[in-house]
Amino acid sequence: MNEVTKAYEAAKEKYAKIGVDTEACLKALDKIKISMHVWQGDDVHGFLSDEALSGGISVTGNYPGKATNPAELRQDLEKAYSLIPGKHKLNLHAIYLDTDEQVDLNEIEPKHFEKWVSWAKEQGLGLDFNPTFFSHPMLKDGFTLSSPDKEVRDFWIEHGKRSRKIAEYFGKELGEVCVNNFWVPDGYKDNPIDRLSPRKRLMESLDEIFAEKLDENYTLDAVESKVFGLGAEAYTVGSHEFYMGYGLTRDKLICLDAGHFHPTEVISNKLSSLALFSKGIFLHVSRPVRWDSDHVVIMDDELQEIAKELVRNQLLEKAHVGLDFFDATINRVAAWVIGTRNTQKALLKAMLEPTEDLRQKELAGDYTARLVWTEELKDYPFADVWNYYCQENNVPVGLDWYQEVLTYEKDVLAKRGE
Repeated sequence: MNEVTKAYEAAKEKYAKIGVDTEACLKALDKIKISMHVWQGDDVHGFLSDEALSGGISVTGNYPGKATNPAELRQDLEKAYSLIPGKHKLNLHAIYLDTDEQVDLNEIEPKHFEKWVSWAKEQGLGLDFNPTFFSHPMLKDGFTLSSPDKEVRDFWIEHGKRSRKIAEYFGKELGEVCVNNFWVPDGYKDNPIDRLSPRKRLMESLDEIFAEKLDENYTLDAVESKVFGLGAEAYTVGSHEFYMGYGLTRDKLICLDAGHFHPTEVISNKLSSLALFSKGIFLHVSRPVRWDSDHVVIMDDELQEIAKELVRNQLLEKAHVGLDFFDATINRVAAWVIGTRNTQKALLKAMLEPTEDLRQKELAGDYTARLVWTEELKDYPFADVWNYYCQENNVPVGLDWYQEVLTYEKDVLAKRGE
């Protein structure tokens, strides 16, 4: 019995004394597929064109080794997945098509993503999708689906329709549902006179995109809000209130991004409310430092609160967990691994809580016991359970994964562009 297993057996016994079955927790964690986002690997550039980032998107840093084509990106993704326990999903944006054909966003088809599907089958991964409503010449004066220009709206409506067909194709080919998430950057830099008309146009555009009924065994539509964006600081068409209303009345998943709200808001406190009324929730787990800065997910308080809400309220069947961050100041493969493993750790830590016992204490009005237990649990050896989970999934334990990344950087990333 090695040191990791010995530590796990001791932790297993300690948790058993408070009524927690660690084996059951590990089986539950194994079922959760994190949707890891492709755009960390190349700084949200994609392969559609050389158009500069626009529409509220900004990436800082120039760490060496960025993927410059689909093959390099998939190579980096394979490395990242090899260091993460379990089988997961990949979240693609429309700009990540892989084709020799010159094609625009209003012309994309499933065939332009066949190589991604073949690769996903080989890797045992599911795919999620996102239409790309930014970094394009048809983003006119900061508007897409809510533009007053019908030609602009029609271009983006067609893009949305085609994106849904691609998502449906992913679901059919891979045998698991593809979440297709809609976010648009539309808004004004300064105070508008008319706040209603753009929202009416956005509503009507989305209604046209979603008019065709698609099999929900293959794809689910999600809609994502934002409090403001770069160049849209005064007014964002797709606010939280807009998309909450739209999602509830149109039977869509509602996407909550951890960085898309005011600095004093947290999405963990919104989950239980939305769960009562919505079809489901799609999470973009991110880390805002000042606001939507999309920093790599760390094991901070809000990540742990999100995980607790999902586990305590049995929302993991209703929620789809995805990541959304991009940091070009550090090794991009390491960023994926850090963010994904931390999300898994937070979920495991939440599972290792004697939730029902704590709930009964709360119902009995014993708030002293509730506080005592929740504080003492912070010192319980969840890390020993996590290390064992990694070992059993044949991925590196502790800092060992970082050594593999450093080797990969030396052998692969550092040689790109030579």
